[in-house]
Amino acid sequence: MDIPQSLRYTATHEWVAEQGDGSARVGITAVAAEQLGDMVYVELPRVGTRFKQGETAATVESTKAASDVYAPLSGEVIEVNTALVEQPGKVNEAPYGAGWLFRLRLADLKEGGALLDAGAYRASAEGGKGAS
Repeated sequence: MDIPQSLRYTATHEWVAEQGDGSARVGITAVAAEQLGDMVYVELPRVGTRFKQGETAATVESTKAASDVYAPLSGEVIEVNTALVEQPGKVNEAPYGAGWLFRLRLADLKEGGALLDAGAYRASAEGGKGAS
């Protein structure tokens, strides 16, 4: 199970990479990508959209199912990975790299304390939680 130590996670299979400038890059985990299967479509949020933690921010559609992606932290979308529109399979190929979904300017840095570290996420994922 590929779960990078440097990232933080949600129980709903999103990962967060805080950028050090008050922003964070967001994607879905390899666990979710594997459970969902081959991605065929990614619906990204619009730049400028504001989300509260836990709100639906994006949708990924695979050969098996469509699944919501939730905002792991509150903030404003400042960048989206437009390459996924033409190549949604990047989510499967490199979920922690080229398959990232969007970047948020964080509204409340304290919210990050509620995210899971790699060990806690692994325990959660092994507990049989479904994909996003």
